[in-house]
Amino acid sequence: MKTIVITGGAGFIGSHVVRLFVKKYPEYNIINVDNLTYAGNLANLKDIENRPNYDFVKMNICDFDAFYRLMQERHVDGIIHLAAESHVDRSIKDPFTFARTNVMGTLSLLQAAKLFWESLPEGYEGKRFYHISTDEVYGALELTHPEGIEPPFSTTASSSKHHKAYGDKFFVETTKYNPHSPYSAAKASSDHFVRAFHDTYGMPVVVTNCSNNYGPYQFPEKLIPLFINNIRHRKPLPVYGKGENVRDWLYVEDHARAINLIFHKGKVAETYNIGGFNEWKNIDIIKVVINTVDRLLGRKEGEDMNLITYVTDRKGHDMRYAIDSTKLQKELGWEPSLQFEEGIEKTVRWYLDNQEWLDNVTSGDYQKYYEKMYGNK
Repeated sequence: MKTIVITGGAGFIGSHVVRLFVKKYPEYNIINVDNLTYAGNLANLKDIENRPNYDFVKMNICDFDAFYRLMQERHVDGIIHLAAESHVDRSIKDPFTFARTNVMGTLSLLQAAKLFWESLPEGYEGKRFYHISTDEVYGALELTHPEGIEPPFSTTASSSKHHKAYGDKFFVETTKYNPHSPYSAAKASSDHFVRAFHDTYGMPVVVTNCSNNYGPYQFPEKLIPLFINNIRHRKPLPVYGKGENVRDWLYVEDHARAINLIFHKGKVAETYNIGGFNEWKNIDIIKVVINTVDRLLGRKEGEDMNLITYVTDRKGHDMRYAIDSTKLQKELGWEPSLQFEEGIEKTVRWYLDNQEWLDNVTSGDYQKYYEKMYGNK
């Protein structure tokens, strides 16, 4: 039986990856390693917590000794590394935490894996270190088509009815790194360490850079769940600048499918970009969310547009991100399964149907429970 560690498995994307692996691979032992900081919530995994091939270990990834013991005791074959501080606003206020977790935490995992795997008779054979990164390490793209243009583009077109491009250039796997925030700088540094461990020690690694994710279980500091909750309570919807910044959006379960595919079939030392070919201006996506929430709550569609409040733009706010995932589509056959309109509908329904989860997270009650259970603060 293979033993796979998934770090950050109690978080948003991580919980979807854990669920997929636990259900799809009963022959694997899946170990969820998470420190249960504010974004980690074991309630995200209630449906699989009693599965015989699932274990949870509370651990800080910066604790090298603890992780090395885990590698030895559980004979870990693979690591899927998602644990990270990821909120740009927080990184601007507290860059040290982002450097510690994203850089030193990743280095801790790499060194523990290296020492354990090199001690085995088979060495690195059958082993893999999969590092999940972000499109933000590439910097920013120019907004050359403010109103967007319809496909075809230089990239593979998606099935989304909305699909537009707001510029002529896209991030590809060879795009030069140019991070602009403490968050993206920390992620870029961790990416370099992962690749250095392959080049120096021969560790079998793979790196992916993904666009913005949305879907169930996302911590409600991020745009879509925050705004769903604010619309529900008729609170202001703070929009940075004029809301003209463009992001490429991907449904979280499609990201989890891509991670599964790349973990098993991706080439060692390769980088794969994962995106939805699904660019939206922030203000446009906000209007779609408002209309959808209003309709599902039985309100007049668009009734809550007056909640939009424009605020001072964020420092270093990149104008446009757009991923070209043609390589992943051509080499491994992956593509997004949902049209964006369908994904947003599912997402809004989930948050409205799971208000107890949302209230528990926004109130902070879940953290008090874990502090009592694990004695952590």
